[in-house]
Amino acid sequence: MFQQNMFDHHLLDIAGGGYKSPENELELIREDEYESKSGTDIMENASGDDQDPDQRAKKKRYHRHTQHQIQEMESFFKECPHPDDKQRKELGRRLGLEPLQVKFWFQNKRTQMKAAHERHENTQLRNENEKLRAENIRYKEALSNATCPNCGGAAAIGEMSFDEQHLRIENTRLREEIDKISGIAAKYVGKQALTFPHLPAGSSRSIDLGVGSFGSQSGLTGDMYGASDLLRSVSGPSDADKPVIIELAVTAMEELIRMAQAGDPLWITNPDSPSETLSEEEYFRIFPRGIGPRPLGLKSEASRESVVVIMNHVNLVEILMDVNQWCSVFSSIVSRAMTLDVLSTGVAGNYNGALQVMTAEFQVPSPLVPTRENYFVRYCKQHADGTWAVVDVSLDSLRPTSISRCRRRPSGYLIQELPNGYSKVTCVEHVEVDDRAVHTIYKPLVNSGLAFGARRWVATLDRQCERLASVMANNISAGDVGVISSPEGRKSMLKLAERMVVSFCTGVGASTAHTWTTLSGSGADDVRVMTRKSMDDPGRPPGIVLSAATSFWLPIPPKRVFDFLRDENSRSEWDILSNGGLVQEMAHIANGRDPGNAVSLLRVNSANSSQSNMLILQESCTDSTGSYVIYAPVDIVAMNVVLSGGDPDYVALLPSGFAILPDGPNNQSGGIPDVGSGGSLLTVAFQILVDSVPTAKLSLGSVATVNSLIKCTVERIKGAVLCEGQQ
Repeated sequence: MFQQNMFDHHLLDIAGGGYKSPENELELIREDEYESKSGTDIMENASGDDQDPDQRAKKKRYHRHTQHQIQEMESFFKECPHPDDKQRKELGRRLGLEPLQVKFWFQNKRTQMKAAHERHENTQLRNENEKLRAENIRYKEALSNATCPNCGGAAAIGEMSFDEQHLRIENTRLREEIDKISGIAAKYVGKQALTFPHLPAGSSRSIDLGVGSFGSQSGLTGDMYGASDLLRSVSGPSDADKPVIIELAVTAMEELIRMAQAGDPLWITNPDSPSETLSEEEYFRIFPRGIGPRPLGLKSEASRESVVVIMNHVNLVEILMDVNQWCSVFSSIVSRAMTLDVLSTGVAGNYNGALQVMTAEFQVPSPLVPTRENYFVRYCKQHADGTWAVVDVSLDSLRPTSISRCRRRPSGYLIQELPNGYSKVTCVEHVEVDDRAVHTIYKPLVNSGLAFGARRWVATLDRQCERLASVMANNISAGDVGVISSPEGRKSMLKLAERMVVSFCTGVGASTAHTWTTLSGSGADDVRVMTRKSMDDPGRPPGIVLSAATSFWLPIPPKRVFDFLRDENSRSEWDILSNGGLVQEMAHIANGRDPGNAVSLLRVNSANSSQSNMLILQESCTDSTGSYVIYAPVDIVAMNVVLSGGDPDYVALLPSGFAILPDGPNNQSGGIPDVGSGGSLLTVAFQILVDSVPTAKLSLGSVATVNSLIKCTVERIKGAVLCEGQQ
């Protein structure tokens, strides 16, 4: 109880209020729901209905506060906009006013401040709208006046070369970034924002590959460059917003607890499957407030799953509250995340009461599924029964931008400590999203909740907890051939493999941090490419890196595709770069109950002498919602250092690999025969160093080579697994 009171007092210190008990946590919200009237008016109308109407009319009068009273209350309002009962009584006694008069004066003042704030926001939005309208007109004029650099005639977009299209995309991105920065600077220096004219359409036929650069590992928290980068355009909350955020977080925490523990009729059990469906009618009856009604054009996705994981509650809470650990553990789901502001670090030396404003981008490992960006507050609290809860809720109402394509209703985790060092985790995911841009072949997967729902979060957490337990294991038998028994060597190799997986996952999805260019028509299996520059990063080879990815459907179960791709004995059937050589497993680390969860060191016995000193580091991982096979060539000298416990951060990696997802729920029947029928959605992604000079220009020959390589690999995989499936 003492800890609870400390926490409540801690939150109120942030909001600028005095002490209040836990029972009155939501008093501030309830006060704002009263109709704003004069305090004297309320008092004199409260005498009862038995009075004569004429007498009530005569007695009804309005009280004007003196200038001194107004000044004193204005001064107090600046320090504390939400006084409690004790403060109102003291202020009323000092000024000769009733506490109810003080209460309604403060209520009216808050209403005035809110109205002024909204008028200011509306003015800003109108100005921004006019600016965008004028810019749109300029774009149309520029396009209508574009000329061909060769003949001087009117140019069509289809006549541009690959380099020119890439350059236009880059120029647009840079213009947006410069306008954004100059607009921010203008607010502080009081000068008009600068605008820059468009570059001529044919000003250059070559492209400097400064398109973007690989960041260090901190790039996970938002250091990567952006195209239409919402995450970098959002700033931290203002001081005026912080009390609202705290009240919203407290309400969201209560909703999460009830959502995690409630049964029927809120959650309806499906008789044909173990999954549950949220009753929206019941939800809005139980939680009428929240963040408001669902916006037009968004659909609701709600899911709930529980799992017992091999990790204690302290470490789980730390993973969820530390943005770097959160991104690393959930790298297959969280493509980027950033903490914008920490409103509270917690009390009593832990995360109890921690409150932070964040942005995050969630992905499916394919360029065909748009990412989901969220601006939200994350709140952690330990409850009286010892359970911990971590809740997220969107702050879209505080963001002066266009309507969001995705917003989070209260979602998060309820963590219960178990006596054997394990924890029971209940996850609730509740979002409203516009998913119309999802490609047709991925729609059954997204609609089933396997793509972004609670089942994927808990399956990933369970698998990663097993992996972390493997890192800490010290009782490894040295009897088996290829098993690495040295604790230092195991930790270094697993750390290197983790960096490889994170690097692969951040570059395979449809993140707004990079721009994919489609090389051919508009089919699902078209190859998409992007270029990035690598320099001054010991973890990546320097030069120009060309990334290529394609996604397609296979009428083969995901497990069979996964087993085929991870097996070193079948590698020569699809890996063109191994030149058909024999592949042997040199070292092996099991990191989960499933035999498919492992890190391997492979050796290619190729006739090509230039590859004789190269090894392949591979990590394969699988759970009920998806599987990955990720690999990268590594130098044999560098790997010897790693296996002896050396620092893996200086080993250069350029990961490629596969993401294998189910094409929909397993229990579908009678649906479309070629989608959602037990097949697989396979994404193939390569990263190729096309030039070791970071300042080089992109050659169309390099693009053609990579395009040919990935298409040939896809054909080999299709031929092998389809032939195997018919046997």
